[in-house]
Amino acid sequence: MGQVVRLPANEVERLVAVRALDLADSGPTPELSALANLAQGVFDTPFAAVNVVDEDWQRVAGQAGIPLGECARDISICTRVVHANDVVVITDLAAHAELRDMPYVTGEPRFRFYAGAPVVTETGLVVGAFCVLDTRPRSLSGAEVKNLRRFALVAGALLRLQTANIVMGLAERSLRAAAVTDPLTGFYNRQALTTFVDEAMEAALAGGSRFGALYLDMDGFKGINDRFGHHAGDQVLKQAADRIRSVIRAGDMAVRMGGDEFAVFLPDPPDAGALRSLSERIVAAFRDPFQVDGVELSAQISVGGAVAPDQGRNRVELLKAVDTALYEAKAAGRNGYRIVGG
Repeated sequence: MGQVVRLPANEVERLVAVRALDLADSGPTPELSALANLAQGVFDTPFAAVNVVDEDWQRVAGQAGIPLGECARDISICTRVVHANDVVVITDLAAHAELRDMPYVTGEPRFRFYAGAPVVTETGLVVGAFCVLDTRPRSLSGAEVKNLRRFALVAGALLRLQTANIVMGLAERSLRAAAVTDPLTGFYNRQALTTFVDEAMEAALAGGSRFGALYLDMDGFKGINDRFGHHAGDQVLKQAADRIRSVIRAGDMAVRMGGDEFAVFLPDPPDAGALRSLSERIVAAFRDPFQVDGVELSAQISVGGAVAPDQGRNRVELLKAVDTALYEAKAAGRNGYRIVGG
């Protein structure tokens, strides 16, 4: 049966700070483990750790000595430190009314002593504890308690740095994503060709797979822009992107090449027949008129396609074959498709 410990008054805010640490996925860090190793020597204990307490579990952010895994929050002694927001010292766990029957006291490693100091990552928010444990009863001097607080202070600083790195990493990924995303349609822009598309194509061909490409050119879009203005044209492009998105696979890469032209790149299509099937769905998706401000506007589409390595072993060669197929589709009367080799 677990110990009875009341939740801190700021538990919701505290858990937000805990989740920002991303420990459930990242696990212990070398820096915090090194800090625990240093504390193990300073306090002459067989175990030291930085533990973070979330809603259900005590997570290990760094530890040294006796290898221990995560444990449920209701048997965690560090939960007491979180609640007290102060140093907790238990000189003999075996004599403690609530802790003497805990599995780590009655069974291996048979801990008898615990001391923990609160680890704070944000003002007033305690995410866990810096703790040292021993297999024999003992106490801490006033100087040792001060040292334990200092270790907890450094641990908090390291966790704050870890959180900052996570946030910076997310911001960097967001900026990189924005740099290769067309803001109107949400598709990739041409900048993605030299990064994601080339990389995916090289990986597919290196692994012995095929790589397909379709080029899409809207028929009648210029007339919409000229007659109804760019606002209507933008609305049609957004709806066109939605129609394309509705028929391609999750792993296919859609790119707005510019104006009313799009490309779809298909990692590992089984054959040219897969490109024909997708092209048919795309052409069919554009047969219904677009609705813009209560007005029906028609803009159908022509599609050309090819498959690597049959029609090229790099993007430039492949798109030359695709251009040829698109020209043939338009010459045949538009509102249709042509697949090279298919």
